[in-house]
Amino acid sequence: MDKKKHWENIYQTKALTEVSWYQPIPQTSLDLLQQYAIPLDAAIIDIGGGDSFFVDHLLQLGYNNITVLDISEEAIIKAKKRLLNDSEKVNWIVSDITDFKPTTKYDFWYDRAAFHFLTEEKDIVSYLQAAKDGISKNGILVIGTFSETGPLKCSGIPIKQYSESALKAKFTPDFELLDSFTVDHKTPFDTVQNFTFGVFKK
Repeated sequence: MDKKKHWENIYQTKALTEVSWYQPIPQTSLDLLQQYAIPLDAAIIDIGGGDSFFVDHLLQLGYNNITVLDISEEAIIKAKKRLLNDSEKVNWIVSDITDFKPTTKYDFWYDRAAFHFLTEEKDIVSYLQAAKDGISKNGILVIGTFSETGPLKCSGIPIKQYSESALKAKFTPDFELLDSFTVDHKTPFDTVQNFTFGVFKK
């Protein structure tokens, strides 16, 4: 399966409210910004953020060093259309996360969209290397994945479920676990998906 073609097709053919990850107010994300006192000049990257509304809220809050990475160019086009002139304040990167070679350091690396799609060990290793290379010393890494009680597939694609302990094992010892928790996400279809979150410090 060509991952890029799959995601381009999703964003070309489906409205925002027709995808399970639709979340107009990403409350967990916003709470973490406050909890860890992420300053407005922090370098932030949203992995797999594409058409996520997280970027909208970051801009509204006054964050001024924002990067969004997504495998789908169409997802980014949709986000730019929604944000209009504000889209020029964001650094947009079209890339598969497993091919991403960071050229800068990020203070807040946020991902509730990409990591659980990595089911092959070589892709997980590539992700971990990108995170190690791309996060500043003492930077915060937030990973949200489907939990062990969450779905086995998303958008028809198999995913890897994680418990809190399994997620911790993937990122230590390169990162220190600060917190882990689970949270329910209600989809537009009135179903509930359970997520595991891990918050780490480099």
